[in-house]
Amino acid sequence: MNIVLTREAGKNDPLRSWLPAGATVREVPLTTTTYFDANDVREALAKSRAHGMYRTLVVTSERSARFVESALKSSTLDVEVYGVGPTTAAALTSLGVHVLANGEGSAATLAAQISRSPVLLLGAKVMREELATALRAKGFEVVTIACYETNGVSLSASDTQALRDADVLFVGAPSAWALAREHVSDDAWVVVPGTTTGAVVRADHPPVIEGWGPHLVTQLAELAS
Repeated sequence: MNIVLTREAGKNDPLRSWLPAGATVREVPLTTTTYFDANDVREALAKSRAHGMYRTLVVTSERSARFVESALKSSTLDVEVYGVGPTTAAALTSLGVHVLANGEGSAATLAAQISRSPVLLLGAKVMREELATALRAKGFEVVTIACYETNGVSLSASDTQALRDADVLFVGAPSAWALAREHVSDDAWVVVPGTTTGAVVRADHPPVIEGWGPHLVTQLAELAS
């Protein structure tokens, strides 16, 4: 079984522990992250229209977790914190931040759990709109603060061949799938962390496994047998 891991360099180690014995593993990073200066993020928070009054904080990605301390200082003392995806929730928990709920379903599902406004969304420069739209439809004030930017990388001929040869491909975000799609065979299994990325992949590539974790050792071994 050929398995390709597409997260950035240094972020694939946890995934390796979930792979079955005997698999051929290749890393092909599809994106790179540029983090904004922490002072710039703090200044953006301080200038935001609900600074000091945010009653709900939604951390939309693991990459945003490093800025959560500044976001909390811009919020009320009783702010409710939500994460999007299991890796985000784990990153927040490791920082000692209590996560009220982890949004692993659709944006509408998470929006239904959020009951207090104003809401601060912490995430990428280009952020998916579904959650903000659903919250505004409820009459909530929503402010988005960007703290990083994700860009695609240039793939070598060897990289694209590895994607074509993959029986299983780990894809962490819709932006990574956009780069990989044209090189992935139609019968390859794409393993995604949750339903948001799963829905994007499944739109034109049905073989999807949702959910990252130790259970994949058995699940992938069954695919290989």
